[in-house]
Amino acid sequence: HAHAHQGQLVTTTKLCIWQRQDHPNACQRINPVASFTVMSEPELNPGTADGIQDPPMARRFRGFLPIVVDVETGGFSSVTDALLEIAAVLIELDQDTGRLRRGATHSYHVRPFDGANIEPAALAVNGIDPFHPLRPALLEKDALGRVFREVRTEMKLQACRRAVLVGHNAAFDLGFLNAAVVRAGIKRNPFHPFSCFDTATLAGAALGQTVLAKAAAVAGIDFDANEAHSAAYDAERTADLFCHICNTLDTSYRAAEIRARELGWSNGKQTGESAAPDAASSGD
Repeated sequence: HAHAHQGQLVTTTKLCIWQRQDHPNACQRINPVASFTVMSEPELNPGTADGIQDPPMARRFRGFLPIVVDVETGGFSSVTDALLEIAAVLIELDQDTGRLRRGATHSYHVRPFDGANIEPAALAVNGIDPFHPLRPALLEKDALGRVFREVRTEMKLQACRRAVLVGHNAAFDLGFLNAAVVRAGIKRNPFHPFSCFDTATLAGAALGQTVLAKAAAVAGIDFDANEAHSAAYDAERTADLFCHICNTLDTSYRAAEIRARELGWSNGKQTGESAAPDAASSGD
């Protein structure tokens, strides 16, 4: 829902988190365990103003700023299991060539929230000792606050109106991000609450591989299995993969951009009375 807030357009989205019941007589039964409303960042206008064209990134993804996110966790449930690490990698766009490249990485250790479940099997995979005395872990609110601050700064720099999470099996990372936002009581989340770019899907279509290490290998991206399952390392390799696929599809994108202009669209919106078809923007 959109409404005015201090002269700017602000949107709110109501989200629910559901948890499946483990019961022998319960067939696919799910119960709501949390319901919350997320207030988005005020939208910026990614169009043109006074004849000055916005940066290319604002036009490349119709006003969305792709941010690669990877999380390391204490299990598979975003509601009950601990968030242990979070990394966000910025994506840059070369104004001369139009090619994407990996930007700065922002990574933080996260302190498990009170009552969080931590599965030993998860720690065996990621190698994290959540309670090591030398581990510089932050509260969820502080870690997210630092990530969101960097994201907002980049959004303003690139004149983008919203961040969109890029991840390998992105629904997993977005689920943990949204759940942590709720627990931390953060009211303004720069990320779209449900839209995301999934590199597992993109790699499956473009490269015939869905596993991150294999997709990186066929794309010619170095991948060190000994470094994997660190949020920063996985996010950086995911960013490299995302950039590779987008750059490979550059010819297709340019042809589509020409066609969009012929249809009278600007940054994904039609210039006439009606808007261009856009299901993904229903939560904007």
